Order: sequence, then structure tokens, then C-alpha cells
Amino acid sequence: MELEPRLAPYRELAWDEGSRDWPVLHLEDLSGMPFMTRIPGVEKYQHRARVRARTGDFVAATTAVTPGYEEYCRERLGLGAPEFVMAEPVGHPLAVARACQQGAAFHRLTAVARAAGGLTVHPYMGIEDAWSLARKIADASKVPVRVLAPPPPVTWLANDKALFSELVASVLGEKFLVETYRARDAETLATKLLALARRHERVGLKRTRSASSMGNEVHTTAAVRASGPAAARALVDAFLKRTEWQGDEDILVVAWLETDVAPSAQLWIPPISSGPPRLKGIYEQILTGPAKVFVGSRPSTLPARVNEVFGRACLRLGAALQSLGYVGCCSFDALVLGDCHGDFDVRINECNGRWGGTSTPMFLVDRLCGAPRPAYVAMDHIDPEIAGTPFPVVLSRVGEHLYDPSACTGRYIFYNAGPLEDKGKLDVIALGATPDDAQRALADVGPLLRASSRG
Repeated sequence: MELEPRLAPYRELAWDEGSRDWPVLHLEDLSGMPFMTRIPGVEKYQHRARVRARTGDFVAATTAVTPGYEEYCRERLGLGAPEFVMAEPVGHPLAVARACQQGAAFHRLTAVARAAGGLTVHPYMGIEDAWSLARKIADASKVPVRVLAPPPPVTWLANDKALFSELVASVLGEKFLVETYRARDAETLATKLLALARRHERVGLKRTRSASSMGNEVHTTAAVRASGPAAARALVDAFLKRTEWQGDEDILVVAWLETDVAPSAQLWIPPISSGPPRLKGIYEQILTGPAKVFVGSRPSTLPARVNEVFGRACLRLGAALQSLGYVGCCSFDALVLGDCHGDFDVRINECNGRWGGTSTPMFLVDRLCGAPRPAYVAMDHIDPEIAGTPFPVVLSRVGEHLYDPSACTGRYIFYNAGPLEDKGKLDVIALGATPDDAQRALADVGPLLRASSRG
């Protein structure tokens, strides 16, 4: 993977430990990932960046903060008092970095960088717009600006499923991969779909650049085999149309393996001069439906041997990415086949070279609770009955059960509250004395949120 010539334009903006004392601009720009607009309330997800910010930092967004949420973060959770920068949208509201490159937001950020003698831009992922924003602020302020994220060529090596599978094969070997074929024409894809259907119970089609299973489609192989070549081609054509494929990237045909054990390893990858990648935790993903859509996570309760084998493999992958220039948050998802207490195999099927639905609550829990990390479950909570309920009212219904970090009391932490008003959706972290206790707390939160105000 010869990346060096492509990395040269980003080198002067790359983050290092010398940038640590500068103010940080946090932005959750999701515009680089396809299909994100299909997630209900996703334009409000950009406020997830708030949980990373501290006093002296800045959080930029193109949508307004949910009333009461900033007060909750400051006064209840003690997350400091960063400054909110409202950016006027340029095109789609998800494109936060692009919006920050003009108008009052850009002038404010330039002034901040100039006054501080430097600025760190810490984006959701290292897309081109984030690096362009840093470069533009540096040019205007005449001070150093750094990006705490991998440069775009490495960002896409990590986040593109086809490219990442090549990395897994070169570092760990083919045995760590699910059987997969790739092609860019419908006829070949249909042929491979039929071939896999002869060897596996279920097969899938995948877009290489997608999150939350939005670019996946799963079929039973009995149906594929019975339908024949023409029907297989029709399935492929329908998938390509549904996912708005433009013919410019590979499509994956994969064996869709049956297992309920889907761990995720959370890593922090520092600059290579600052030491090796750090394994922050192994998590169990909570997946739903035939396509195994991600809805939440919890710290791993899997056998120690599974965590050890998976974690060791992920540290090797993290080191490989680090050698290519990767810096920042990164996670690897896998399937565990066989007997977790005996003979098992690990198949690493995805890299999330960005912040996400497991790393964000993990960071927040660690920030609020410290070590040792408590048992918890983090999950999307969607309830149409609470749509339109003001966030302070939701908090009042939970009452004494709200987590208070100053006293280490309470069971619930809320974040990503933006979609609450329109969709009845927010993210909840349920804490417990044990994993089962945390799971019971999660089950209890729905009735609490629907209850009348408790004062």
C-alpha cells in the first residue's frame, strides 16, 4: 500500500503531542459516510461531539443545541464550559467542517487560533473537509493548526471494507477474514452470489463505505439457489439501485455467518513517536434484525481467552495503521465462530476509523466514572410516545436515578438528545453493579421516560 506520495500534503497539519496545550475544535461531521441521511434525526448527531469537549474548547455545529442539554452537560455531568460555534450550513447540514469554512464561524475560529497561538481540529473522522478547514484556518491566522485524525488516504483505507480486508490479510492472514468476493459489474456479482449460496446458509451484499449496516443486504441462500441466475442478477440490480451505486467502487459479496457473538475492540492510536496503540476496551455489540444493525454496546462479558485473542489481533492491526499515519480513535468489529469456551475462530469484518456508537459512550463513561470502568449498557432509545417532550422534562422524570458524578450515585446518563423533539430518540447509558444489573436498568428506562413528571 504505497501511500507516501498521497500523504505529503497533510504532513504539516498532522497532530502531535506538542499540540496538546492548544484549544480544541470538536466537530461531528458525518457527511463523509454514505446513507447517514437515512438515520432518523441524524442531523442532530453532530452534538455528540459535546461529550469530548472541556472548558476552553469549542464545539461547532450547523443545528441548534437542544434546550436544556448544555446545562445538563455543565451542571449535572460537570463536563466543563466549552464555547458553542454555530455555523451556517453550506449544502447539507451534516457538512459541519465545510460550514465552518465561511462566515462568522470561520472568523471566530481564526481569531481563537490566532489568540492561542495554535488550534487542534478534532473531527468525527479525517475526511478531506476537516483537513481543508484546518488548512484554511492556518492560512488565515498565520499560526499552526493540527488535525487529530488520520489523513484522508489513511482514513479511507481504514473505513473502506475492501481496502481494510487487504490490510487484515497482509497483517493477520486470510484466516481472520470472512469469505468475500468483490467486483464492479452486476453479472460477476450475481455469479459470486450464487457460488457463495452453495456453501453458506446466508449471503450478503455490502457497499464498502457505510456505517450502521446501512449499506448491507442479507439473503437466505435457499431463496438465492431456488431463484437461479436471472433472479440473482435481479437481486444485485435492486441492491445497486437502492444504494445509489455510481459504478466507482467495488461491491462485496460475503458469506453471512451465523453467530450472536460480535465483539468490538476500541483503540486509541497515538502518533507513532508517542508509543504503540492502546487497547481501551473490548465490547459486545448489540445487533438487531437479519442485517445485524448496530443499536448499542456493553463492556465484554466474553471469556478472557476470546478477549485476549481478539485484542492481540487488533493491536497488530492498530500498529499497521499507525505506521501508515493513523492517529486517533479507531475500532475493529469481529464475529466469533464456534465455542467461546473451547475452540473458536475470530473473523474481523470491519474497521471504524472514526468516533462512533461504542467509542463515544465509552469515552463519556470513563470521563465521568473513572477507573475501574463500571458495568453499563449504551443503547439508542427510540419511543414515539416521548417525541416532543422537552429534554428538561425527560430529566425530571428520571429524577434521582440520573447519574451524579460528584457523588457517584444514579444509574442513567443521557447524550445525543437532539433527535428527542422530532423522533423521540436519544442515547442512554444504563449503569449497574453487574452486567445483568445494567441490563435491568436499561429495561426500566422506558417506563421512567414515559412517566409523568416526578418533580
